[in-house]
Formats: sequence, C-alpha cells, structure tokens
Amino acid sequence: MKLTVLGCSGGIGGEDSRTSSFLVDDDILIDCGTGVGDLDFSALRHIDHIFVSHAHIDHIAAIPLLVDAIGEVCYHTITVYAPPGALHILRAHVFNWLVWPDFTSIPNRNHPYLRLQPIMAGESVRLGERTFTALPVWHTVPSVAWRLDSGAGQLIYSGDTTYCPELVEAINASPALRYLIVETAFPEEMRALAVSSRHLCPGMLETMLNELTVRPEVYISHLKPGFGARIMEQIAALRGPLRPKRLEHGQEFVF
Repeated sequence: MKLTVLGCSGGIGGEDSRTSSFLVDDDILIDCGTGVGDLDFSALRHIDHIFVSHAHIDHIAAIPLLVDAIGEVCYHTITVYAPPGALHILRAHVFNWLVWPDFTSIPNRNHPYLRLQPIMAGESVRLGERTFTALPVWHTVPSVAWRLDSGAGQLIYSGDTTYCPELVEAINASPALRYLIVETAFPEEMRALAVSSRHLCPGMLETMLNELTVRPEVYISHLKPGFGARIMEQIAALRGPLRPKRLEHGQEFVF
C-alpha cells in the first residue's frame, strides 16, 4: 500500500496548508479535506472509497465537490465509511438539498453516486488485500482513527483526538505498525484549549507515546497555522524513545 499526504494542516493559510486528506494507492481517500482539490480530474475519477475520521469541515470539505465532479462522468458509487454519528451529520447538514444535493438519492436510491456506510470502532473493511479498521478516539463529535493494513505492514492515522487510553491499547495491539500519524493541534501553553476541544498538545502527546510498546515512526499532523514551529519545538524537547517528525504535504509512505 502507498499513502500520499494530500493535506495535513490544522487549517488554511499558505501554499502547503491543505487540510486533512490522504490518498491510498489511487482509489481510496482517508479523510477528504481541502487537499483533495489538488488532484486532477483523471485522478479524482479513480476514487471509490472514503474513510472519514469525523465530520468536522476540515476533514470532509471536499466530499460534496468530489461527488459532484465525478458522479455524472463515472457512474459509480463512492462509499463513505464513518461512525454512525458522523454520517448523521453529513445527511442532516450537508447532503440535505439546502447546503448540497442529496447524492445518496441521485440519480436514484438504488444506484446513487454516494453511499454512506456506518462503521463502529473495532470493525474492519477489507478491500482486496487491504484492511481498514476503525479505532477508538476521544473527540468532540463521533470520531475514529484508522488502521491501514497491507498484510505486510500497518499505518495508523489518529484523526482528531485528545489522549485516549483505548487508542493507546489499539496501537499497542498493532505489531506490524510501521508508521503512526498523530495530531498535535496546540502548543503546551494552550493546553486548556486542547483539553476543551479534545485535541493533543505536546505534553499529552508525550504521555501517549511513553505508553506505547510498539516502535513505529511517528509523524505529527494537524498543526494549527501560526503555531507549527512552536509545537514542533516543544515536541523536539520531549523525552522518550520515539522521536516524532513533522508530517509534510506530498510525503509518501509505502508499507
């Protein structure tokens, strides 16, 4: 499997500030933020599946535009996998004929351009030799992390989360884990905001990483614009066997 970073910023504001979106091989997206807009039309036509961590706008912004762009041309259904609560948000607040057409009923409900498939933490979806498993996290809305498994190696993407012991347990239960992409949205001096918004700051990240028994390469995503350098400076000062690096737009991981 190959994962390409289309976007990993916690917001917009600059050439490389694309929000969370990752291309797996050439047919799957993990989250669907603004980075998807950089794919050309021929690449968009290959997308069949989208695994969504949660329904905040920076993670789903491109779904409506993607379905609209390729639905009439490709005549295939794009399946979105997400927790039931996240799919409810999409139905009620996006695909509601007010913000955007309901593509789950276009051109008809038997053969729609969009299908919303609920998945709970602990459940898996197998696509060929590739397995995608939803993992528990703690955020302000229904959310999951995703473990990608090629059969030869694994990658975990945290989505948005605060410190979550259940996620730590799931990470430690991934013996073939090569890469961990984990958010750290705020610097340490904004810990109160991180706690209230259920994100990580460097101190909480340190607690999480020190509880890991696996030893993946760790990459930091979802840095809030304007705070990235400060957050990474604080992370570089952390003690522990794992030395996290900043995730970069355009980076590729093969596993």
